[in-house]
Amino acid sequence: MYEEHFQLSRKPFQLSPDARFFFPSVEHKRALSFLQYGLNQGDGFIVITGNVGTGKTTLVQALLADLDDADLSVATIVTSNLKEDDLLQMVAHSFGVPTGQGNKAGLLRDLEHNFLQQAKAQRRILLIVDEAQNLPSESVEELRMLSNFQFDGKPLVQIFLLGQQEFRTTLLSEGFEQLRQRIIATYHLNPLTEEDTKTYITHRLSVAGWQGHPAFDDDAFAAIYAFCEGVPRRINNVCDRLLLFAYLEDIDNIDKHVVENVSNEIGSEFWGGTPEPVVAAESAKPAAAEVFDTPQAPLETMARTMFDKANVQNRLAALERAVDSLGHNIKPEIADLREELGFIRLMLEDVLHEVRSQNGVDTGDSKKSA
Repeated sequence: MYEEHFQLSRKPFQLSPDARFFFPSVEHKRALSFLQYGLNQGDGFIVITGNVGTGKTTLVQALLADLDDADLSVATIVTSNLKEDDLLQMVAHSFGVPTGQGNKAGLLRDLEHNFLQQAKAQRRILLIVDEAQNLPSESVEELRMLSNFQFDGKPLVQIFLLGQQEFRTTLLSEGFEQLRQRIIATYHLNPLTEEDTKTYITHRLSVAGWQGHPAFDDDAFAAIYAFCEGVPRRINNVCDRLLLFAYLEDIDNIDKHVVENVSNEIGSEFWGGTPEPVVAAESAKPAAAEVFDTPQAPLETMARTMFDKANVQNRLAALERAVDSLGHNIKPEIADLREELGFIRLMLEDVLHEVRSQNGVDTGDSKKSA
């Protein structure tokens, strides 16, 4: 919808993985180096983990885009809690091996024969298993058994396992010692930094033919990072909506206020729950400033709510009663503590007094009622 208006050749922030938009952040370059190293070894398992939306699938697509299809036979499986027999059926189907109605032993034999024929034709076999955290432990073990297929002392198949962070826990659990010994490279993808977030956004825009229209202010990038926490898929969601918003509202410049409006509009649509209003990290106010400067808010109520959340007054009273119960022979340290508690109580009362003054409330008896 907005592509023609902004003279873009394609949508820059589509959600489906696309190697053309691969952004080599520090994290992704390191992960790519691990994949390249492991692929050159031609042996064992390579494990890439990361939270949802950190770019694991796009990373592998970028790797494969630089490889010669004539020398490599690749199959990708996106798992959905597949049992071991179903997993083998899917692997066979992905490599063009007829599954028929044969038993498991026959299917393994046919797979090994297929891999052997390709090895003799100087073609390597690469199996990519995405969303590996969904696999039952029995299915993970079945993958290990596939890695036992060999020809001339070398494995016939190499396996990439892509999964969310909990998959690392699975691999470290009891019963996976043999698999762990076959992992030759592993990397965990972290979210982008604030600096990388800005470069990531401009990179994707540039790939789509962006000529600076609409413009993005620096504080807009900071606000996007604050809301998305550096997760690429979240950034894509927000930026796509920003461009749509700019098109519909005929806006030529995206600043932090536009980002805040769009981000708060999104609400629970993608993240779940009700997010806090977005404020760019570098312009965020201290808590005290928010209490005194926030317009259209009952300031005294806000202050009392803050104190009530921590139950400060009640806790102070309880501590004072505890000190009193110790009797008359109080040690010097406890006496100092009691003095400190009294000071804190007076300080809290002064805060309430100041809040009321800011809100134009009569403060004559404020300390008495605090």
